[in-house]
Amino acid sequence: MRRRCPRPWRLLPGPLSTPFTFAYTLLLTATSIFAEHADPELVHALLRGSSTDVEHLAHAPLRVLVASALWIAGGLTSAYAVAFLFVLTALERRAGALRTAAVFFGGHTLATLATELPVGAAVALGHLPAASLQRLDYGISFGVMACTGALAGLLPAWARWPLLMGVTWFAVNNLLVSEDPVSDSGHLLALILGTLAGPLLRRPRGPRPAAIVSGRC
Repeated sequence: MRRRCPRPWRLLPGPLSTPFTFAYTLLLTATSIFAEHADPELVHALLRGSSTDVEHLAHAPLRVLVASALWIAGGLTSAYAVAFLFVLTALERRAGALRTAAVFFGGHTLATLATELPVGAAVALGHLPAASLQRLDYGISFGVMACTGALAGLLPAWARWPLLMGVTWFAVNNLLVSEDPVSDSGHLLALILGTLAGPLLRRPRGPRPAAIVSGRC
């Protein structure tokens, strides 16, 4: 007889059923606790060094693209932290760890480059001040938005369209009233990228480990 996790617990990550989300959640929890309790000057210096602004992307793109995704802007109680937990768990249960990681980091990277490179060009052309090259920009929100779009593509129509319409409204509304149009345009772009990736995730995967097939957490 196959064992099944209680249905409420399937909304949360487990070390065997959703290893990527589970491990990443532990990492983000650790960095968030550190950011809340460590010396503020040290935390600010680490966040500054993790920022995916134009200046950092020009000198150490890989380092800051990875480092920026180690922090949650707003901490563990932010909306994106909660969305990360439930969206990535649901996506990984349907698409697997590797595909989920690819969507998350793909959305994080592409949306970051697509929003920051125009800033660099605008500064070079004299349309923005040089200070724009040193924005403080970090967090998981682009990856979460990409995964939300991808998850919508794997859901039945009755759940897909309300999710897409709700998240699109959220992203567009934030962009219209935004004090940070660079980040908020990136959120909308990441959602679009994830939605476009959704059909690719419907392709069959290889056999899943027995522990996962049996329903173990």
